[in-house]
Amino acid sequence: MRRRELYDAASGRGGPRLLPWTSPEGKPCYLSSDGRGYLSTLADSIETVQLSMGQELLEYARDATAPGAKALSASEYRWLACRLAEALADALRVAESRGQRIPDQESAAEDA
Repeated sequence: MRRRELYDAASGRGGPRLLPWTSPEGKPCYLSSDGRGYLSTLADSIETVQLSMGQELLEYARDATAPGAKALSASEYRWLACRLAEALADALRVAESRGQRIPDQESAAEDA
């Protein structure tokens, strides 16, 4: 059995939580908890910051690319594209993490 399947079987609930950061090698980090500890709270806070920063960056990008806006230099557009890619990666990671924590419809029906 994979580690996640062992955790699911032992805990009777969803598997470990995907955290909003990676290891120094770029590998995903997971947390096995009940969702109420310090690291869970920290992860929730970081997700909120990541999504807020992404929203601010999106507003900046919309303003910068609106008709009639002052043209940016090539390096400024490259910077903007890099930051948008980072924000999208963060948002997708948050979505994946939260999606993994939503109970399956079949499991929820069986528990009811």
